[in-house]
Amino acid sequence: MGLRERVKNVLLKGYEYRLTRWLDGRQRPRHVGVVLDGNRRWAKEAGFTDVAHGHRAGARKILELLSWCREAEVEVVTLWMLSTDNLDRPADELVPLLDIIADIVDELAEPGNPWRIRHVGALDLLPTETAARLSAASLRTRSRTGLEVNVAVGYGGRQEIADAVRKLLLEHAESGGTIEELAEVLDVDHIAEHLYTSGQPDPDLLIRTSGEQRLSGFMLWQSAHSEFWFCEAYWPEFRRTDFLRALRDYALRHRRFGS
Repeated sequence: MGLRERVKNVLLKGYEYRLTRWLDGRQRPRHVGVVLDGNRRWAKEAGFTDVAHGHRAGARKILELLSWCREAEVEVVTLWMLSTDNLDRPADELVPLLDIIADIVDELAEPGNPWRIRHVGALDLLPTETAARLSAASLRTRSRTGLEVNVAVGYGGRQEIADAVRKLLLEHAESGGTIEELAEVLDVDHIAEHLYTSGQPDPDLLIRTSGEQRLSGFMLWQSAHSEFWFCEAYWPEFRRTDFLRALRDYALRHRRFGS
């Protein structure tokens, strides 16, 4: 490492320290959602012909993010790792990506780690082996008391709402109720109770990397009152400094919840 890089790192550490001190005692998000975007573009700009290198780099970044969230006393993190639209990618990219995702989730579920894994998404849309690995990881960690990590794989916001309504209708039918009876009492809470994230607080802060300033359907229902933060860096380049800046901006916002 050259002198310029060493000086840059020292200055960055000092900046992170000041941000951390400033955040002390200020409002923090309980639930942070992250759109892990830009892995493929990062790989291509780095000169890799195989974009799987970008996905692997992005997977390694997840471990860093969770440690930062733990330091910040975040309770729930939702990681959008694969959308329902991504399932249409060519097999030569999708198959390695699914393996990389399953590998990092297995790593999070290893003994000694504090994370509680929860899959959010449509398992029936995933290959059988991938679905089995994600479900097994969730089962292995269900007794843990640490940070809850939602792995959004095969996830789409519209799909989630459709699945929630379907589950609600089936549950009502099994109890012997009619559609007319359900229509008379149906409210937003009934649907919320059947979402993938049922029982969890809605996300306070949603982060998207890579410079794209849209949610693309991420947590459509839950994000009604979320604060959004967009970052230019590709996901593999996302730094602790960026995360602390997101927390700082969140702390400065006055959340009125429509009032």
